[in-house]
Amino acid sequence: MARRPLFFYGWYVVITGAITMALAYGIRHTFSVFFPPILDEFGWSRGSTAFIYSLNLVVYGILGPLTGSLADRWKPRTLSLIGFVVLSFATAGCALAQELWHFYVLYGLLVPLGTSFVGWPIIAPALTNWFVKRRGMALGLGQMGGGMGFVYGIFVTFVISQIGWRYTYVVLAGILLVVLLPLQRLFFHYRPEDKGMKAYGAEELLLMSRTMETAGAHDWTFRQAVKTPRLWLLVISQSFYWGLGCYLVLAHQVRFAEDVGYTSTFAASILALFGVCMTAGQFLGFLSDRIGREMTVSLASMSAIIAIIALLLVKDTSQPWLLYLYAVGLGLGAGVYSPTIVAGAADIFHGKHFGAIAGLLLTGMGMGGIIGPWLGGYIYDVTGSYSLAFFLCIGFFFLSCIVFWLAAPRHAHKIILKA
Repeated sequence: MARRPLFFYGWYVVITGAITMALAYGIRHTFSVFFPPILDEFGWSRGSTAFIYSLNLVVYGILGPLTGSLADRWKPRTLSLIGFVVLSFATAGCALAQELWHFYVLYGLLVPLGTSFVGWPIIAPALTNWFVKRRGMALGLGQMGGGMGFVYGIFVTFVISQIGWRYTYVVLAGILLVVLLPLQRLFFHYRPEDKGMKAYGAEELLLMSRTMETAGAHDWTFRQAVKTPRLWLLVISQSFYWGLGCYLVLAHQVRFAEDVGYTSTFAASILALFGVCMTAGQFLGFLSDRIGREMTVSLASMSAIIAIIALLLVKDTSQPWLLYLYAVGLGLGAGVYSPTIVAGAADIFHGKHFGAIAGLLLTGMGMGGIIGPWLGGYIYDVTGSYSLAFFLCIGFFFLSCIVFWLAAPRHAHKIILKA
C-alpha cells in the first residue's frame, strides 16, 4: 500500500492561490489609496470617480460564471496566462490615463478581465476540486490573500509618496510579471488528476457519490443550478454583503478618514488593519465546518454592523480607536463571510460544473458593486456627508444574513437527494 505523503500537494495550491489573491487583487483592493491623489489631480466628482471602482466590480462579477465555465471546459493554465498578460498591461496602462474614460476602459474593463482569469473564479473551484474534507479551511486559507491585498495598501501608499501614483501602477504590473506569474506556473494545478493524485478526503466523496446514485440523484449542471431559488438567494446575499455593504465603505474609507483630519498614511494603515483582520477572519473559515454555515454568516454580519456603527461615530481625530474598531469588525466579518458562502454553495451544488456556479456568486458581488462605490460617492456629492451611506450599509449586512438563512446550506443533504 502506497504511503501517504507527509504534506498533501493541495496545500501548495492553497498557498499559491493565497499569494495570487494578495498580489492580483491588491490592484483592486488599493483603489481607495489611489482615489485621493486621482481626485486631487483631476478634480472630478467623487461619484463619477468612484464609478471606476463600480465598473471594475460589475465587469468582474459578470465574468465570474464565464471564467468558471471556461476553466471547467478548457485549459485553466492557459486561461491564467492570458489573465496575467491582460492584467499587467492594463495596470501599467493606468499610468498613462488622462481622461475619466481612460480609467473606465483600463481599470473598469480590462483589469477585472485579467483578475477574473487569474483569480477567485479559477482558484475557488480548484480548491473545491482538491479538498473534500477541510474544504471550509482550504477556501478560507486560499482567500487569506484577498485580505492581504488590502494590507498591500501600506506598500502602495509608500510607493506613491516616493514616485507618484502613475509610476506606482507600473511597479504593481511589474510585480505581477516578475513574481506572481512564475510562481503560479510552477505550483498551481486546477485538478488533483493533473498531478496523478486524488482529492483530500476522496473516500468521502466516493461514498457520497454512491449514496447519491442509490437515491437517484445526479450531478448538478449550471443550467439546473440556476433554476433553483437557493442559488439565487446565495447570489443576493453576496450582493448585499460585499457589493453593496463592504465595497461602498472600502471605496471611500481612505478619503473619509482624510476628511475628518487624519493623514493619508494613517488612513492607509486603517485599510491595512482591515486587511490583516480580514486575513485572520479567512483563517477562521473552519468555523463554518464546526458551527454551521448559517451561524457563521450571522456572526460575520453582526461584526460588520458593529464596525459601521463605530464608523458613524467618527467625527474628528479625537477617538482613533473608533477607526480601529471599524477595521477589526469589518475585517473579521468580511473574512469569515467570504469562504463561508463559497463553502455553502459547494455543500449544495458541488460537482464538475461548480466552477461556473461559484462564478455566479461573483456576479452577485458585481451587481451590488456597480451600485455600492458609486452610491457612496453620489450621496457625499449631494449631502456633503457619508452618514446616510453608512446607515444603508447596516441594512445591507442585515439583509445579507437573512437571505443566506433562507438559502439553507444546512439542508444541503436533503436538497441533493431531491435534485
